[in-house]
Amino acid sequence: MNTDKIYAEALANEYAPKDTTKVVALRKLDRKAKMPATIFTYTFGIIASLITGVGMCLSMKVIGSGDAMFVLGIIVGIIGFIGMGVNYPIYKTMLEKGKKKYAFEIVELAKEISDNN
Repeated sequence: MNTDKIYAEALANEYAPKDTTKVVALRKLDRKAKMPATIFTYTFGIIASLITGVGMCLSMKVIGSGDAMFVLGIIVGIIGFIGMGVNYPIYKTMLEKGKKKYAFEIVELAKEISDNN
C-alpha cells in the first residue's frame, strides 16, 4: 500500500477545480433542510438552561429570600428541566419536517449526480 500515492491523490483532489455544481447544490439543500431545526434546538436549549439556572438560584436563595422564593425557584427550575427534556423530541420532529420538505429535490439531485458518474 503506497501511502504517498494516496496522500498525493487526496491533496490533488482538494486543489482540483470543482466543476460539480450539483454537489454544491445538494449540500446547500441538505443544510437548508437541517438548519432551522438546529438553530431552534440550540436557542431553545440555551433558554431552558438559563431558566433552570434562575430556578436553582432562587431555590438556593442566591437571588431573593424567604420561603416563597424557594418554592418559586423549584417551580421555575422544573419548568426549565421540562424545557430541556422536550428539546430533543422537538428537534427530531422539526428535522423530519425539514427532510420531508426537501426530500424530493434532494433525491432527484442525488440521482442526477450518481447517474452522471
